[in-house]
Amino acid sequence: AVVSTQSTGDLPPLIAPTKCSVLPLSSSPEFAPFVKDLSAALRKLGIPNKVEDSSGSIGRRYARTDELGIPFGITIDFDTVKSNTVTVRDRNSCSQIRVPVSDTADLINKLCTGQTTWAGAKDTYPEFIGQESNN
Repeated sequence: AVVSTQSTGDLPPLIAPTKCSVLPLSSSPEFAPFVKDLSAALRKLGIPNKVEDSSGSIGRRYARTDELGIPFGITIDFDTVKSNTVTVRDRNSCSQIRVPVSDTADLINKLCTGQTTWAGAKDTYPEFIGQESNN
């Protein structure tokens, strides 16, 4: 028997009730303005989103949002503060790309409405493999 690790399944972005999560890497106060601004930019485009700032590792928080069927995750980290970019994660492939903050809400909108695909987004933005922990 095949056992799925996702309880909600792979709801397509178009019908997922919550389109993306906004995940600060930690409770660092320097992340707060990015969280607030990104969440507001998403709402302005009519994109339902959830700020996932509960305790636990980023991996556990990704797993929680995956279980809720949220197709995309936006991670705000120390590189966001340094270079004004975020990591966007695709639930189905678990792959990640690095996107300028200014492009993020529009990209999520295009992904959720079928104007672009994850493969198209990966062609446009650099893949994100990992982060050096030098902070």
